[in-house]
Amino acid sequence: MDETMKFDLRGEEQEVAPKEVLMLVYEALKEKGYNPINQIVGYLLSGDPAYIPRHNNARAMIRKVERDELMEELVRFYLQSHK
Repeated sequence: MDETMKFDLRGEEQEVAPKEVLMLVYEALKEKGYNPINQIVGYLLSGDPAYIPRHNNARAMIRKVERDELMEELVRFYLQSHK
């Protein structure tokens, strides 16, 4: 027990990339039979997590990322893929 232990104030929480969250949420919505685009747009416009299912932890994951970060990712991807 002579080694120094490292304390991380953030604990187990790790920053998740908006792209990864969007893909996880998209797949969870598809699996549950929802229209993923409509549901994600509903969430982005309202901020109401009820648009996102708990399936595969999608609701908890999307709430870890700010909505403006999700929108930035969507706009960035759209513009880069349409150059």
